[in-house]
Amino acid sequence: MNSALFKKEMSKQTYIVAGSKMHEYMHESAERAREITMQMNGSFHTAQELRDLFSKLTGQCVDGGFNIFPPFFTDYGQNLQVGKDVFINSGCCFQDQGGIVIGDGCLIGQQVVIATLNHDQDPISRKSMTPSPVKIGNNVWIGAHATVCPGVTVGDNAIIAAGAVVTKYVPSCSIVAGVPAKIIKTIKTSYSDKAARHINE
Repeated sequence: MNSALFKKEMSKQTYIVAGSKMHEYMHESAERAREITMQMNGSFHTAQELRDLFSKLTGQCVDGGFNIFPPFFTDYGQNLQVGKDVFINSGCCFQDQGGIVIGDGCLIGQQVVIATLNHDQDPISRKSMTPSPVKIGNNVWIGAHATVCPGVTVGDNAIIAAGAVVTKYVPSCSIVAGVPAKIIKTIKTSYSDKAARHINE
């Protein structure tokens, strides 16, 4: 098992049997993730040093507009993609084996949790898991202590309120709050204002 094969299986949402080769790979790769995140979290680093460590963790170079405030935690790192000008605040926990994609311009608040694995409900098979990817659109703001559950897609420009638990699709330009999160408002963006003026002209 290697990273490319593992991510391919995760993209198919392959059921992970406890004790299988895939499960063993998860534990092995978690040691790599812990080593790099300990470097990030254990001492002071400049913004550029943190970008370099995060790029090493994910295997993908982040742009110069990316910023992160440690501590940061993940148990894989290699199935995490971030866009341009993303900010991740302190204490976030990303479980990215199932795949996490974060779009451009996103703001991730303190101690946000993004999960991509569900354990089997049957107690006999509880250690087995099913992966489901999380996709965060562009310009999304996720408030402090929010949790994004496996399989959720968040549309562009949406806001997830602090402490929300997001269990289902969040439409673009909407604000969701609560446990479980529900739509409480639709955002009127400057994009829609400009479009309206263009139509009326």
